[in-house]
Amino acid sequence: MTEEDIVMVIEKPHFKVKLHTGVLEVDLKEGVKKELEDVLEAKPALRESLGFLFQTIVPLDVPLKDIESAVVDKKGQVKITIPSRRDITIPLASKESKRLVDKLNELIPIEKERAERQRAESERTRTGFETEISEAREAAEDAERLR
Repeated sequence: MTEEDIVMVIEKPHFKVKLHTGVLEVDLKEGVKKELEDVLEAKPALRESLGFLFQTIVPLDVPLKDIESAVVDKKGQVKITIPSRRDITIPLASKESKRLVDKLNELIPIEKERAERQRAESERTRTGFETEISEAREAAEDAERLR
C-alpha cells in the first residue's frame, strides 16, 4: 500500500479509515488495541497466523477482493461482510457511510476481477511448467533408452 493508491480517508477521533485501490484499512489512534494493531501489522507472519484470533479486538487491513458485501445498516453505519471472518461494522456518520460504501462497491468488483485474472494466469503458468517438466522427463527417458 502506498500513499498514491489512497482513494479516500475518513478521520474520526479514535480511528482512521483509509480506502486504498485494493485494501480497506481501519487504524486505531490510541490505547492498548492500537499497540496490538501496530505489532500485528509490523509482523506479517504473526498477522497471518494470529490475525483471525485478534480480528474481534483489532481491525486488520482487509483486501477488497475478500469482501462479500458492503452496505449501510439501519443505524447509518458501514457493515462489511467477509466470508469466514467476523463482519466489520464501522461507525461513521450516515453521509460518510454512503460515500464509503459507494466507493467500496465500485472498487470491489474491479479487485475481484483482477484477483481472478492473476489466479488464471498463475494456473496457466503452472500448467505450462508442468508440461515442460513432463516433456523434459520424456526426453530424458527416451535418451536413456537409446543408450
